This record gives sequence, C-alpha cells and structure tokens, in this order.
Amino acid sequence: MNRFLQGLRLALASLVFLGALLALPLSMAWAATTAPVPGQSARPVNWAQPLDSRINLYRMTPDLYRSALPSAGDLPQLQALGIATVINFYQRGDEQWLKDPRVVQVHLPLRTDRIDDADVIEVLRSIRQAQSRGRVLIHCKHGQNRTGLIAAMYRVIYQNWSKEQALAEMRGGGFGGEERMGDAERYLRDADIPALRSALATGACSTSAWALCALKDRLLGVIEGV
Repeated sequence: MNRFLQGLRLALASLVFLGALLALPLSMAWAATTAPVPGQSARPVNWAQPLDSRINLYRMTPDLYRSALPSAGDLPQLQALGIATVINFYQRGDEQWLKDPRVVQVHLPLRTDRIDDADVIEVLRSIRQAQSRGRVLIHCKHGQNRTGLIAAMYRVIYQNWSKEQALAEMRGGGFGGEERMGDAERYLRDADIPALRSALATGACSTSAWALCALKDRLLGVIEGV
C-alpha cells in the first residue's frame, strides 16, 4: 500500500510539472499581448498637461495655460490657478465672462487662414510681457487651431523645440480640431524661426521691412521727425 501511495504521489507530481511546462509558453504569450507596445508610451511630461476637459484647459508651463473660451462659471478655477492675464485670440472679447478687474485682458483676434509674422510676433511679445506680471491664459473659441498655433510657436521660439516636436504636440495632445489644422501647420512648417527670434529681440514688428506695420512705423518716424 505504501509503495502504491508513493507511486501515486510521484505520478501526480509529474503531471503537475508537465502542466507547468505546458503553461509556460501560454503565459509568455499572454504577457507579450498585455505588455506596453513601443510607441504607445504615456503622455510626454513636457507636453501641456490636462486640467479640465470641459474648457480644454491645459498647463503648458508653470506660468502659461491654454484653453477654449471660458465662461463666468470657470472664473473661480482660473483665479485659483493664479491667472493674472488672459490673452484672447477669438473675435469676441472677454468682457462678458471676465469681471475680475485684477485680471488683465488682452484681445488679439487671429485667423489661422491669414496669419502672418507680424501677428505671431505681436502675440508672442504680449505673452512674454504678461508673464512678467504673473500667470497667463491664452485661448480662442475652442482652444484648438489659433491657440494651438501660438502654443506651438511659443514652444519653438522660447523653449527651443523643433518644429516636428511642436507639431506632434499640436496634433497628438488631445486638444481636438486636428482636421482643421492645415493652415496652422503650414504656417509653422514655413516659419523662418531665426528671423522671428531676431525681430522679437530687436523690437521689430515683423520679419519683413515691407510689412504694413513696418511701413507705418517708418512713416510715423518721418512725421515725428518733421
């Protein structure tokens, strides 16, 4: 009887060992299917980080935020974030929802289908000036194309991102509106970054001496010199 029980135990142990060997390839295959796929990593930490999907609100840097058009109900959240300046690229101003006199309102309407270097220089210069006073929110109506283009230009001009890096965030950041980003992408791809940086550094209004704003400045200079 003892020999019979020992033989039975040995047979059961062999079956368990054989089952483990058979299960090993299956477990390896399952692990392969559930492991992270290269290219599907977590959101890059240097991309704008989501705060409130209702208004497409993201933090780009500790002192720069982007969003869609807020409403009066969103003001407490923006106040809690310490927003000191709101820069609006939408055609309609912010007077209806932004009633806090402590928050500076800057209205610079944009259209991505006709944007030029003078527009971008004016906006980027305004953002930098506003950042000297505190935290800044930039927005348009949906927080996608106009805001997306300016956010990308900020990344390239001030944070030294490549155009490809800025375009990747613009399209993959979850801001929406990808199907309407053609004009914004074309401007970014064609932008003369060294010329834009030079204009910002020297106080020029455009990268071209023949831009309307440059001609206007020269004309005013002549009038004032008379």
